[in-house]
Amino acid sequence: MELKMEVAQTLGLSQRMIQSTEILQMSAQELDTYLKELAVENPVVDIEEKYEKQGESERDVELQKKLEWLASSDEQNRVYYSEEYSSDEDDNQDMWNVSDNRGEDLAEYLMSQLVTLALNDKQQAIAEYLIDLLDSRGYFTESVEQISDRLNISQEELLGGLAIVQTLEPAGVGARNLSECLLLQMDRQKIEDKVTREIVANYLEQIGKNQLPQIAKKMKITVEDVLQAKEVIKTLNPKPGNSFSSRENLKYITPDVTVVKLKDYYEILLNEYMYPRISINGYYRNMLKTGSDRETKEYVTTKVKQAEWIMQCVSQRNVTLMNVSKCIVDIQEKFFTYGPGYLQPLKLADVAEAIGVHESTVSRAVKDKYLQCSWGIYPMNYFFVCAISKTGRENTATADKAKTLLKEIIDSENHEKPYSDRILAEKLAEMGVNISRRTVTKYREAMGLKDASGRKVF
Repeated sequence: MELKMEVAQTLGLSQRMIQSTEILQMSAQELDTYLKELAVENPVVDIEEKYEKQGESERDVELQKKLEWLASSDEQNRVYYSEEYSSDEDDNQDMWNVSDNRGEDLAEYLMSQLVTLALNDKQQAIAEYLIDLLDSRGYFTESVEQISDRLNISQEELLGGLAIVQTLEPAGVGARNLSECLLLQMDRQKIEDKVTREIVANYLEQIGKNQLPQIAKKMKITVEDVLQAKEVIKTLNPKPGNSFSSRENLKYITPDVTVVKLKDYYEILLNEYMYPRISINGYYRNMLKTGSDRETKEYVTTKVKQAEWIMQCVSQRNVTLMNVSKCIVDIQEKFFTYGPGYLQPLKLADVAEAIGVHESTVSRAVKDKYLQCSWGIYPMNYFFVCAISKTGRENTATADKAKTLLKEIIDSENHEKPYSDRILAEKLAEMGVNISRRTVTKYREAMGLKDASGRKVF
């Protein structure tokens, strides 16, 4: 056996570097959980309040800036920020005159109606069981055979229980499909028109595709008759359960960065108030200076070094996130001024070069983080877009721009003779955006816009 000695270089990450990378990737909410868990595990770590109520504090100044900006924003954001900043003693309802009642969910509402019905114990139990099986739309989508076997009852008894549920408000609840849902509502509203009922029963898919002449031909009626039926159908609710609270509490996205437009510049605020500031307990620092035994000193020294490294990582995370945010705002200034449709082509490498870090660092800095501005809340990676067509440095278009132009073209078309996707591609090309018909179709569908036949007005 021959033994050889070779020299080779290998690249490895220390535990500290891995920890630093993980903290960089954390959102504000994740960092809050991480630091609180650290304080439990590491005895030398103290949790400090980030802001103190002492006159015109940093917290008050930051809040004032945000509230001035949010005055022109939507109601959801105003409620969101008022709740976010309110303390236990603050009266949030007085501030915004908004109730914090999350509302009754669909199951609770239906259960409360069962009390008013004259049901025997078995009927009551079946109805309650079926109510618990309804999905968020209010539909019953389970197998009748499987549920009847599970409850050890006949299918007739189960269907009888379902019929009871279908008598409850809102009308249409307990339906097994869209057609049944709409017919239940028509029964409740005493809509007896035979044409409308037949279309609901047999031609909903064609109505959705706007195939009115085909429906008229099959039913041997006029297109005008189909149009009238369509208007009635549009007054019905296809998802009767959607107006109720979800079974789970609604969770709002917490932005990690807030961009506020001031008079002649943009203020960028990191949401550092979302997680606590940590410090090292003075008692343990003193312990290292006193005559404690060697084992105790080694333990405390290890824990202090761990805490100091975490504090350094959090600080570096914030510096990197702020630098990335500033770069995004500088390059995407048109978006922050004019809104969607004005994004400029931007790559991770562009930001990395501008702030002097590796591309992977930028990727980790924006991962799972959100930015809030006057146009809404966006994932930070939303601002990194590729060019889709290019006729020169100044005429580089993005998907965001193409979608905006596409919407403008469709809004201004002759609705009796809407453009096909091929013509839409030609119209975009005339405006300097050269994309294929297939790409137009992809963008149109992503925007929830129908094809030419679906948009046609008869």
